Amino acid sequence: MDKQRTIKNIVSLRGVGLHTGQSVKIEFMPAVDNAGIFFVRKDLDPEIIIKADIYSVLNPEKFPRRTSVGESGACVYTIEHLMAALHLLDIDNIRVNIWGEEVPGMDGSAKGFVEKLQQAGVVTQEASRRYLVIKEPFWVEEGPSSIVAIPYKEERISYTLSYDNDIISTSFLDVVLNGDISQRIYEARTFCLQEEVDALIKMGLGKGSNYENTLVVAKAKILENKLRFPDEFVKHKVLDLLGDLYLAGPIRAHIIALRSGHNLNIQLINKLRKYKDKKSSAGVVSHSEYFSGGGQLSINEIVKILPHRYPFLLVDRILNMEKGKKAIGIKNVTINDYFFQGHFPDKPVMPGVLIVEAMAQVGGVLMLANEENKGKIAYFMAIDKVKFRKTVEPGDQLVIEVGLGKVRKKVGTLTAKAFVDDKVVCEAGLTFALVDS
Repeated sequence: MDKQRTIKNIVSLRGVGLHTGQSVKIEFMPAVDNAGIFFVRKDLDPEIIIKADIYSVLNPEKFPRRTSVGESGACVYTIEHLMAALHLLDIDNIRVNIWGEEVPGMDGSAKGFVEKLQQAGVVTQEASRRYLVIKEPFWVEEGPSSIVAIPYKEERISYTLSYDNDIISTSFLDVVLNGDISQRIYEARTFCLQEEVDALIKMGLGKGSNYENTLVVAKAKILENKLRFPDEFVKHKVLDLLGDLYLAGPIRAHIIALRSGHNLNIQLINKLRKYKDKKSSAGVVSHSEYFSGGGQLSINEIVKILPHRYPFLLVDRILNMEKGKKAIGIKNVTINDYFFQGHFPDKPVMPGVLIVEAMAQVGGVLMLANEENKGKIAYFMAIDKVKFRKTVEPGDQLVIEVGLGKVRKKVGTLTAKAFVDDKVVCEAGLTFALVDS
């Protein structure tokens, strides 16, 4: 079984966003097993964590010509080239600190990211990779463009590019993802037609683009630049597709694409999300299947484990899970939360009892992760040594860490801490009783 991978050392780089034109710093940091790929908006107060996955991807019609993710009103734009670099290097877990809203465009390819990540070093972790295995064919189409996904033992991309332009013309690329990057797909730069430039500028895009980081193609030539290799155009389209696909994580399928771009790629991602949810919902009774590889849980998976519902479900996502050891979850606190209507209208503060309840719910998920506890309910019995360090207000993001202590027959203990901006706001010892549902 393949193992997950992360980077060994912390590295950083700076650049300019292709669309915003803003100077941006990003910092790559190692992440634990099953953490996944996540951005941390360090320029915001409070900082916001944004997972790069099929549940956080934003509508490309609202954010055109790029792939973006968002959480709690915060976004990170133009992530596709970085995601492609992580895909090509088989990096499963990484923290990306970013000071800005758009990933730097670099030279218009993934080359700068690949080189920086290689400089950091890639290391193997203990947990096994979790592949999304396609077992039935499905497709998306839009006008003359289409993508088909069919079952396959590996990840294979077959892409046909066709433009009504003498320079770009028609080309085809077939590649199997096996860790070999010698085809130099990561060096292929973004491109656009000369007649598209004015429209992009009117849309407020391309503020950081120039002839060096974007191949501008006229009818008979490339303006003020030249190709790195003859099939650079089709390789860049494959690069974009690889970046978008990695929102679903490692995949086992043959992807056959004809003239697809970000809009259609995201439509495919949405189908992958529905397919994944369908596979998960087929086994609601056997709760332990959601923890077969540890790792993160979406809200759709959490509600299949906890009995809580609105307005008392206080966990939005599980970021990391180590069965029988610990879990990390988040609660995004917004002014729309019901309890702020009366606590207090003039100075909204999250009630301390609900902070403890949120910690208890993350603890409940951790308790129910064990195979012997599947199908049971975790009842909150006691609190010990509760300390409140800081108020929690709208706009804060609670990061909740719980660790499993002693478990004797039907009773278990947990230690729990809740953080905002890396500062402890609450800590407590919790006791649960496990009973049959």
